[in-house]
Amino acid sequence: MSGSTNDKVKTGKDLAEDALKAASQDLDEVANSDQLAETLQHLQAVIERNANELNNLNQKLKEKRSMFKNVFESDATLAKLEEEYTKILDKLKESKARIQASPEATALKTQIAELNEQKKEIEETLSSHLLNYYQLTGSTSFDTSDGDQWEFVVKAKVKSRKR
Repeated sequence: MSGSTNDKVKTGKDLAEDALKAASQDLDEVANSDQLAETLQHLQAVIERNANELNNLNQKLKEKRSMFKNVFESDATLAKLEEEYTKILDKLKESKARIQASPEATALKTQIAELNEQKKEIEETLSSHLLNYYQLTGSTSFDTSDGDQWEFVVKAKVKSRKR
């Protein structure tokens, strides 16, 4: 034995106190574990109750929506009006198709397509000339014959990749 106090032999009282402390710690851990288990049980009960209530509400909503839909489906006046509406829509479509097929409409559609093609060609040519003008002058405006200035925008586009 060395003479230090740490190497002292424990008495029966010391051993009893140590055993009580260990038992007390074990009791605290058991109490904490029991409390956690009880809390989890309560939480699970609340979750289950809310989930069941949600299921009940969803079922009631489904029933009420079905009833609401049936109110519309069973209304004779509404059904009659919807039938008339469908007939009028069919007549409207027929009239539009007849007009589209008329010689006057066909001629106008052809003229519009020709004008759009001319517009596209002029826009492409103008764009090319404006780009050349910008490269030469660095300016985004040009003088008109009446003394005004006309501004333009230089724009670049990325085309899709060819695969």
